[in-house]
Order: sequence, then C-alpha cells, then structure tokens
Amino acid sequence: MRQRLILVLLIPMTVVLLVLAGAYAWSVARAVQEEVSGQQLGDLSYFQSGVRQALRAGSPDVVAGEMTRYSELYGTSIAVFDRSGALWASGGGRFDDLGGDLRGQIELALSGRRSDPGPPVLPWSMGELVAVEPVFDDGNVIGALFISANADRVRAEILTHWSVLAAACALTILLLLFAVVRLANWVLRPMLRVDRAMAAVERGERDARVSDDTGPPEMRRMIRMFNQMAEEIERVIQRQEAFAMNASHELRNPLGALLMRVEYLATGLDDSWEEDVEKTRAEGRRLTQILDALLGMARSGRQDSSFAAVDLVDLVASRIAAWAPVSADRGVSVELRGGARVLSLTDRTSVESAFDAVLDNALKFAPAGSAVEVTVERDAAGCGIAVRDHGPGLEPDELELVTSRFWRSPRDQNVPGSGLGLAIASDLLGDLNGGVQVQSPEGGGLRVVLRLPGEER
Repeated sequence: MRQRLILVLLIPMTVVLLVLAGAYAWSVARAVQEEVSGQQLGDLSYFQSGVRQALRAGSPDVVAGEMTRYSELYGTSIAVFDRSGALWASGGGRFDDLGGDLRGQIELALSGRRSDPGPPVLPWSMGELVAVEPVFDDGNVIGALFISANADRVRAEILTHWSVLAAACALTILLLLFAVVRLANWVLRPMLRVDRAMAAVERGERDARVSDDTGPPEMRRMIRMFNQMAEEIERVIQRQEAFAMNASHELRNPLGALLMRVEYLATGLDDSWEEDVEKTRAEGRRLTQILDALLGMARSGRQDSSFAAVDLVDLVASRIAAWAPVSADRGVSVELRGGARVLSLTDRTSVESAFDAVLDNALKFAPAGSAVEVTVERDAAGCGIAVRDHGPGLEPDELELVTSRFWRSPRDQNVPGSGLGLAIASDLLGDLNGGVQVQSPEGGGLRVVLRLPGEER
C-alpha cells in the first residue's frame, strides 16, 4: 500500500512538472532565438543607410570594407543584392549556391517585405539564422540586405538553459519524492501500528492496543474503534474462559463422585463384570483428561496440545470398543478396515474427541442392520480416518454446510442432536493442522474423513 500511495501522489506531480518544464524550455528556446534575431535586425538597420548610399552611387566599395570587418569580427555572412536579385556586394563567403528558401526570402525582400522569422532553433537542429531586409530609396526598393549567422552559439545557449532546467527538474522530483514518502509514512504509520496490534491480538496478546493516536482524523477514528473492539473481544474471551473454568471445575466433583461410586459398586460384582468396569474406568479417566485440557486451555487462553506419535489404528480400535454398547443397542455394526500401523504426530485426546463426534453422528443416522465402515489409511497428503455410514446422506449443496455450528438438515429435525458434532470435529482437527472432509459416496450414505498429518511434520 505504501508503494501504491507514493505512486499515486508522485506520478501526477511529476507529469505536471514535466509539462510545465517542457513549456518553459520551449519558451526559453524561442526567447534566445528572438534575442539573436533582434540583434541581427539591429545590425541590418545599422547597415541600411550605408548600403542605400552605395546602391544610389553604384559603388559597392563604399560598404564592402565595413561589411568585411563585420563578418570577420562576428563570424557572420553579410551581402547586398541589387534590384535584379544578383549579388552586388558582400563581406566574404559564397552566395552563388543559395538554397531555394534563402532565394525565396531575398525575392520577398526585393518585393518590399521583410522576411518571416525562421523556424525554431533547437539543440539538435541544423542550419543558420538568416534575416533579409529590403533597402528603400524614396519608397522604392533598390536592393536587399542579407545577413546569416551560424546557429551553434544559439544552440549552445539553449542547451545550457535546458541543462540547468533538467537539473532543476531532477532536484524538484527528488524533493517531491522525499515529501511524498514523508506524507505516505505520516498517513500509513497509524495503519501499520493497527496492523501490528491486530497481528499481536491474533498471536494471543489480547492486551495489544494502539497507544499513539496520531495521523489523519480518519485514522485516529479507526484507532479508537480498534481499541474499543479489542477491549470488547478481551472481555468476551475472559467471560468465555471464566465459564470454561467454572464448568470444568464444577464437573470434576460429580465426575470424581461417579468414579468413586463405580469403584464401590465394582466391589459387589463378580469377575464377569470386570471388563465392563474397566471400560467404565477408562471412560472416566478420559473424561478427566478432557476436563484437565479444558481447564488448562481456559487458564492459558489457548489450547496447549501434547503432540506425540499416535497409532491411529490402535486409537480407532479402542474407541470402537468403547462405543460397542451403543452400536449394539442401535443394531448397527462397526467394522474397522486396515490392520497395519498408521502413525501420526498429533494430540491423542483431540483425535479421540473428533472421532467420537463423527462416529456418534454415523451411528445416529445409520439404519438398523447396517454397518458403519471405518478405514484408517496413509497417503501422500498424510493420514486419514474415514467413517462411512449407509444412512440417508446429504444433498450436494448441503455438504459445505454440514460442518457449520448448529446446522442440521431440514429432514432430520426430528432426530435428537444439536448440530455441533462435525463442527467440533472440524475445530479440533484445525488446531492439529488437519481438517474434515465430507463426501457423498456411491450407494448413498455419508463418508466423513478426518485428515491428520503424518508422523513427521
């Protein structure tokens, strides 16, 4: 943005400056040429009386000597043509090969008219400065006085003026660039402070504010609005953290009491219940881990996941065994496909929670007597846990909405649920550099894939 602002400000100023400089350069060139032309006309006026007397007397020697001295002194060519257009007297030089333009000017002077100003002399142009004046005697034209000067001096003078002008333009452009950069920095400095503060908020520094209230009025209003927004976000997050801490703390007591009651009841059961009691203990310990993670996240303001190499096949198999009573109660079998180890560097508790949400959703919509197929696989993109059911599935336009919070298909409104399962799974895997893919496979139903990184990250 800084570069674009500098260009937007600098380019119009530079264009205007160059246009004005070009017009001034042209006027300077014309002024120098007119000055030289004025000097030539003054010299012609000086010779007018002498040439008139010489033509009247018919003796070119009267003015030839003075014309020769003038030519040698100023490096110009001067000549007199008679009424017929023939060369009558000169101060040196050759005048027998005059071009058509010069001959036309002489004929114009012999007709009683002064020659028109010559074309503009520019540093890269060639040619000479020529002036021709008629010589009158009692109102009659008796000859023409011709003077020609080399244009090198004029071109050099114009080039000197243009060089000074170019240097002044370059210096002005540098000053404009300096001023525009300072102006752009003054305009954008508050925006850069806001950008840094927003990046700090994104990193978790909720107390980041923009303290320097400077810059244009619009930026000062934006800074005040940003600080107010940051304060409101901090208050909302603090309330959420307080709620999470209170909820996790309050849930620990009944959970602890429940586990103690399980241990008490287990003392009165025979060995045939040992497997069920152990599964209940495992679920209790898992709930305790979830509450500890929730409490730690609330205290630190972020999720502090414990990454380790996790065998996804073993993880899925243990969760399927935990869900076996639910699947049996609903008349749905859960089939695990893929026996090889699939390792992923991830957080086990988060993956278990995400898989539970997806499996719960599959068991909820799978018809009785069907099977939910769970596949654990590795590919070039990483690892994947696919859960496929044979339920009613979703329409193609609903696949993008299924991971939204509280979204439910209109035809499933009578099915118990809150519409948070896949949304929670998506959030959990997003924190693990993974994601959730929802597909409509051939044959109906729904296929949900939990994408996870491989063992090496």
